[in-house]
This record gives sequence, C-alpha cells and structure tokens, in this order.
Amino acid sequence: MAIEMTPTTCFWIFSFLLALLTGIDGQHHHNNNNNNMPAPSFGSTMENITVIKGRDASFTCVVLNIGPHRVAWIKADDKGILAMHDRVLTNNARLSVLHSDLHTWTLHIRDVHRSDRGVYMCQINSDPMLSQTASLEVVIPPDILNEEGGGEVLIPEGGMARLSCKVRGFPQPRVTWRREDGQDIVIRSGSLQKQKVPIFEGEVLTFHKITRSEMGAYLCIASNNVPPSVSRRIVVNVHFYPIIQVHNQLVGGPLGSNITLDCMVEASPKPINYWARESGEIIIPNDKYRMEEIDVNTYTTRLRLHLRLSSSADEGGYKCCSKNSIGDSEGTITVYATKRVEEEKPLGRWSDHDEEIGEEPDTVDDADNTSLEVTTATHYSFGRGTQPAGASSRRSNNNNNNVQSPTQNKMSIIRSSGAAVRLQRTYYYLVAVVSFFLVVMLL
Repeated sequence: MAIEMTPTTCFWIFSFLLALLTGIDGQHHHNNNNNNMPAPSFGSTMENITVIKGRDASFTCVVLNIGPHRVAWIKADDKGILAMHDRVLTNNARLSVLHSDLHTWTLHIRDVHRSDRGVYMCQINSDPMLSQTASLEVVIPPDILNEEGGGEVLIPEGGMARLSCKVRGFPQPRVTWRREDGQDIVIRSGSLQKQKVPIFEGEVLTFHKITRSEMGAYLCIASNNVPPSVSRRIVVNVHFYPIIQVHNQLVGGPLGSNITLDCMVEASPKPINYWARESGEIIIPNDKYRMEEIDVNTYTTRLRLHLRLSSSADEGGYKCCSKNSIGDSEGTITVYATKRVEEEKPLGRWSDHDEEIGEEPDTVDDADNTSLEVTTATHYSFGRGTQPAGASSRRSNNNNNNVQSPTQNKMSIIRSSGAAVRLQRTYYYLVAVVSFFLVVMLL
C-alpha cells in the first residue's frame, strides 16, 4: 500500500528520509554550502497524458539546481508517495523511476489500468516546497458484449423484431446501425408510420409489423474515437409461406418447337421447388425437360421449365410448385400445340396458286409458326391456379379447324386472298374515274 500523507507534512518526511540516506553530518555540510547555491527550479512543465488501457505511460520531471534536495513522485488523488529520487516506495510492480541525467526524473507505468487515472505530482523537498502536476487519462476502446440469440434473428412476417447491441468503453461509445446491402432502414413508429433512414442511432433497433423487405443483414457499429471501432453482424430472417406469381397462364407453339414456362416464387425459409403435370406426376429433368432456378434476392426465385412440344400428349396443365416449413403453394400454366401449315398443304396445287396471289401464303405460314402466350399477372397462394378465360375457347377453335381437310384449308386461304385482290382493283378503278371527272370540271 502507498504511504498516506498530507502536503503540509511532505517536507518533514522528506527531510527525515534524506537524513537517513546521507547522514546528519553530511547534511549540515550541505546546508552550510546552500547559501552559495541557487535555489532549485523546474526546467519544463509536465504534460498531461491520455493513454489506451493496457499500454505504457511516462511522466518526465526536469529539475534545475537540485543540489542536496530530493525529487519525489506522489499520486495527488490519494496523497500516496510512489517514489523518492530513484527508489520506488510502493508495492506496485508496474511502477518504476529513472534518473537518466542530473536534471531528468521519469515515472514509468507499465500496462496502464483504469485505476491509474488521476493527477500525478513531481515534488522537490526544498524550503519552500516546490511541485508541479499533470493528469493521466486512461481510455478504453469500444467493446460489444455478447448476448443470447447470437448473430441471427428468426421472426414471422408481421411480428416484432428487437435487435440489441450492448457496448462498453470509455468514453461511452456511440452505437449506429446500418444495412449491409446499403439500403435504407425502415422504421415504423407506434402509429405504424414508415420512415426510411440510412443510419439509425441507439443500442436497440426495433421493427414493428416486420415485412419480408426488411429481411437481411444489419451491422451494429460502436465507436468512441479510440481505435479500433468494432461491429457486430446480425441477420434478420423473416419467415412466410410460399407465394407464386404466374404471368403467362397460357403458352403455346407449333409441334416440334421449344417453349419455356416461367413463374416467380417468394418464400422463407428456403423452399423446395419442383414442376409437375396437372395429373400430379412430378417432372424429372431429361432430354425433353430442362429446369432452371435463378435467385433474384434472398427470398425470391425465378423457376423456368424448358420443354419440347413433340406431340399432343404434351398439351395440358403444368404446375409450378413450392413448399417450405410454413406452407406450400402452386400455380398452373396451360400448354397447347398448333400444327405447321407446311405439314398440311399439298405441294403441287399450293405452288400453282402462289403465282396467282403473290406472297400471301408466306404471311399465313409465319403467323401459324408463332407461339401464342396469354399474359395475365396472377398470384397463387395455398391453392391451385385456375385455367384463364380464353384458354378453352382457343383450344376449341383449334379443334374445329382441325376437322377440315388440308385441301379445304388451302382453298379457304386462296378464296380470301382472291377477294382481297379484286376489291383492291375496284378501289383503284373508282379513284381513277373520280380523278378524270375532277380534271374535266376544272378545265
């Protein structure tokens, strides 16, 4: 323990210790010569020190004309004597003193603790007594305390989530929150008014009526201008049942062509996705079917089924299915096939009429080779999607057309094209007659 004393008794204690160290006779001899020596003084002012906990700190005291006097180090807060001249008087093993030359004394503190902060005094046992002081401030870098829950929070959609980040340090650290992906943080007040902020300040971040858009990683950052700053990563997972969006409910194409079925799945936790026929048969990837999954974000996936229309057996309903621990959902897409005109026309007779009506047959052929998609944005949830209106009528029309023979189909196209040509010639004739009469009237 340090020796307790008051400033008024320092001089007498120092004098007593000085007598023990040098002897009474030597002390009288020096006193006789003191009249001819200048009084001691400080050569420079001690500087205040700020140091990070765990590092070393040193105070330097420069004394001129020390003569027979001695220099002592005192902790002014508790009036404890730490050292005198070049000897340490406390049992603190982390303290040491160094007298490097005739004028310089250094007090060195290793592995500074928070309890070492305070005012330190360099004192000379002269008459009158001289002293100067300097303060030691010990700062502590920020630290984030570990709490239960770890780095992941699971919450159902619509619930409340509370992210906590308890910190310590000196000075008291400042705590801020950011989203790892750089997006704004959505804050809802008691009235559920939504506010978006890039940074939120405070140890606790609360989400009311959380939605899937708030899902992601959040960073808690603590800083107090004492390096290094520290951060903690917390992942927020919002759970909800799968929701399927089907934009094209009706997809068709000529036999022998390739078509693509597409749907969007939103689900958390990660679902199991697959394709099936309307009969319930699960589709397995092979030469006929090719499947593709594209991650859009943490909870959205685009599903694609590429298939080849080989025969009429490929027509019908195809289901896009998704299932997770919360629930399941499916959406239905209806596929139909058309026949190419080239497969129906007799080549000999077709070429004779090509010379008569020009390029009209090519136009019809291009139209028949184009696959048809009826686009309707539909959301499916916990149920099977229904076939959109128009799908059955489209297939009914196709069936009626298929009743006709190839020759009848060809003749219908030729008759329609011939009527159009005759109508166009009549129109040109009438324009010419009207123009002739107008010219005669003007003349």
